[in-house]
Parts: sequence; structure tokens; C-alpha cells
Amino acid sequence: MMTCGIADLARAQTTQPAPKAAPKSAAPAANTAAKSAAKPESKPAAPPAAVAGGAEPTLIGQFGTWGAYSATPNGKKVCFALAKPSSSKTNPPNRPRDPAYAFVSTRPAEKVNNEVSVMIGYALKPGSESSVEVGGAAFAMYTQGDGLWIKNAAEEERMVEAMRKSAELVVKGVSAKGTETTDTFSLKGLAQALDKIAQDCRR
Repeated sequence: MMTCGIADLARAQTTQPAPKAAPKSAAPAANTAAKSAAKPESKPAAPPAAVAGGAEPTLIGQFGTWGAYSATPNGKKVCFALAKPSSSKTNPPNRPRDPAYAFVSTRPAEKVNNEVSVMIGYALKPGSESSVEVGGAAFAMYTQGDGLWIKNAAEEERMVEAMRKSAELVVKGVSAKGTETTDTFSLKGLAQALDKIAQDCRR
């Protein structure tokens, strides 16, 4: 169900690793999130008020393909925009995988604003780097488990601005088994979703 998957993914957003200083707990959290989201619904479901172990995220707005959510795991507010890819390809073709998700997260308690991450839906090749292409620019991504984060944090603001203005985001990765993947995310509605979570997380 999309509801449970989003809840786990929201909690995973609070444990993102930093390049070259990644906590071991981040990868299991990301893997659990991807497995829980294996069969998402086509439209966001209204999450229940709370689940054991943490607050359920609340859908605060849907803008194109991007949903804006807020949650309070462990008493700390987190807001994020989330989308599924509009198209996905594997090479060799038709290799099985869990769904991919792109996030832009804000965590005020950690002074994190508009952090871009991708849960790619499979275990990435250890030590590999992936890339994200948006607005004619390519950004190197640090990988751990099934998660991707921008390698050079100084480029993140430029990346987010490019995402606001561009039509699509293309994510490329290589699995632990050597399968190459390309996921394309529509960016329609992202700018409005980011404005919504910025407004909500100021409260």
C-alpha cells in the first residue's frame, strides 16, 4: 500500500547518510522503505493519524505528479515532496525491481532544507556512483544501499533550482548484479510542492 510505504519512507528521510560518513543504520532503513512500498497505489492515499513507532505522514497537497507531505517521526517535524517515475527502463530489459521514488526533504530540527534523494528500488552496486541529469546538467550522486544523495552538497541548491525550472529528472544507476537502470521523473508540480512544504515546515 502507498500509505505504509510513505510512512516508512518518511522515517527513512530522517536517517540520510552524508558522503564518506554514512551511518550503517541508513541502508536498512532505506531497504525497508523500498520493500514496504513495493505495491504503491496510483493515487496518494490518506494516511491514518498515527502508526506504532511514529507518526503517519499527512498529504498536504498534490501538485502534478508530486505529493507534498508532512510528518513528525520521533517528535521532529519533516516535510517532503515525493514522486514516482513517469518511466523506468532496465538493461538488460524487464529486470524485476521495487518502485523508485524521488524526494526533496526539509528537516528543520537538523537545519536541512530541500535535500534531494532517490530510493531507487534495488541494491546499488557497492561503491558505485550514480548520476542525475536535469536542465542540461549532470550531478554525481553518492550511493548507499538503495539510496542516492548528491555527492557535492555545495551543488544541491543549484540542482534544486534546475529541478524547479525543468521538465524532467533522469536518474541512472547500476545494481549489485550489474543491471543498468534509467528512471525519468516528471517535474511538473515540483515547484508548487516545494513552496507548500516550505510553508508548512515554518509552522
